[in-house]
Amino acid sequence: MDLLQVENLSFQYPNCADKSLNGVSFTVKSGDFIVVCGETGCGKTTLLRLLKPELSPAGERSGVIYFQGINQVELDERISAFDIGFVMQKPENQIVTDKVWHELAFGLENMGLPTSVIRRRVSEMSSYFGIEDWFLRDVNQLSGGQKQLLNLAAVMVMQPKLLILDEPTSQLDPIAASDFIATLQKLNRELSLTIILVEHRLEEVLPIADKVLVMKSGMVTHYDTPKMVAGSLEKNDPMSYAMPCAVRLYHQLDRTETCPLTVKEGRRFIEENFNSTIKNLAPTHYTHRKTAALELKDVWFRYQKDLPDVLRGTSLTVNENETVCILGGNASGKTTVLGVASGLLRPYDGRVNIFGKKITSYKNGELYKNNLALLPQDVQTVFLKNTVREDLEEISGDFSSIPYDISAYLDRHPYDLSGGEQQLCALAKILMLKPRLLMLDEPTKGIDAYAKQKIMRILHDLKETGMTVVMVTHDVEFAASCADRCAMFFCGEITSCDVPSLFFSENNFYTTAANRMTRYIYNNIVTAEDAALICKLNGDRPCQKKSLNIY
Repeated sequence: MDLLQVENLSFQYPNCADKSLNGVSFTVKSGDFIVVCGETGCGKTTLLRLLKPELSPAGERSGVIYFQGINQVELDERISAFDIGFVMQKPENQIVTDKVWHELAFGLENMGLPTSVIRRRVSEMSSYFGIEDWFLRDVNQLSGGQKQLLNLAAVMVMQPKLLILDEPTSQLDPIAASDFIATLQKLNRELSLTIILVEHRLEEVLPIADKVLVMKSGMVTHYDTPKMVAGSLEKNDPMSYAMPCAVRLYHQLDRTETCPLTVKEGRRFIEENFNSTIKNLAPTHYTHRKTAALELKDVWFRYQKDLPDVLRGTSLTVNENETVCILGGNASGKTTVLGVASGLLRPYDGRVNIFGKKITSYKNGELYKNNLALLPQDVQTVFLKNTVREDLEEISGDFSSIPYDISAYLDRHPYDLSGGEQQLCALAKILMLKPRLLMLDEPTKGIDAYAKQKIMRILHDLKETGMTVVMVTHDVEFAASCADRCAMFFCGEITSCDVPSLFFSENNFYTTAANRMTRYIYNNIVTAEDAALICKLNGDRPCQKKSLNIY
């Protein structure tokens, strides 16, 4: 049975020359798990919001959406509100109450259900999602992963027939993201819940999807099973960068066998088709300048005197002209490290040096004049004007210091841009400050894989000019490709720091799909490019001819 039908849907925002959606048509059957993907700004979020009438943006629209065979414009408001659930990208934007238990009950109260029913449903959902331990907490005490799980539970308690999610894992660490995706799979499998999920990180969601809808410039380019979509993409298609590691490896090796999709299938693909005589690639030696750009020495910090320490003797040295990525769990204190290192937060003990000078010795804004700049996690705080152009002109009228093209966004309001477009424009504004030390807090959040490649090249070019980069990220694939060193932050301190090939090779969860796929076949492989190279060096396995027993 068709739960959702979208027919020739087009949409154009006010004062915009181009359509955000152009003739989009597809059908979703009851119980389907649909993954929607595409480049930043291709119209994914606009499409999702149009599927939920209460969130539909203002603009010129044409086409028809049917939900359970009923034209959306004729849909009862109660059905629309409760049968179509929506989980947003930013957890904080969806939470409306101060307590966890009240957030779970809030939607049911609005449905006008009896107290006994509300209590029963909230109890059941809390048990299902493992919320009992923090059921009575204030929501502002929750980690990012807990907030997103609470949002999902608060929607599910209303028993929707369609669940829509807009990049729900973009702010989660790898372990929390895996747990969240596993929960979605369980809901789909055990409750036959229909799910439409927009996601940039496709490694784990593509294998569990029934269909994949690929968008480009507001149009649907592919709508088929994951295997068919993965195998049909051209090698140079921007979406090929977003595919799971096994798919990228398959395309880089120009194979004709059935395209592998999962880590398990990718491992079998390597074992069956390539030799393993050569175990290692030539090692990349870590070299650095002798002068330090940033030094944290036994730093201790807490937000209030009666609160526990967030930084507990944190020490880290970042040398000039290197890129260091800091990884760790949600709410572990990674952003706090950047706050202390950038002078926005003052530790109660320890020392912070910037370019060999104590951070407190910088006076009258000297620290931020061509020395240090920080791109915060919430990039909307960077924008203060009505257009991107005005925001940039606040820094300088000379846009030549921006190493990539953002001309398409200059005359738009920053809040009208997609999350990925906002990220690119905010980074452009920060780069106009011409810092020697650039600090980035989750710079790839909300950005598609092709745009990440662009950011990677930008950071490489900035390093060539002598810039130092310190980055907090949950994106292990990005860190493995662009970092000189990676550091693990845990329990208030840096617990390890090494080059990516060694850092990721000994981890089970904070590692890349390429490493999980090649471990025990080859050594210290952390990117799809590494995997393709070592497969080529080893060459094809000889065909195994089966002997025939004629007796």
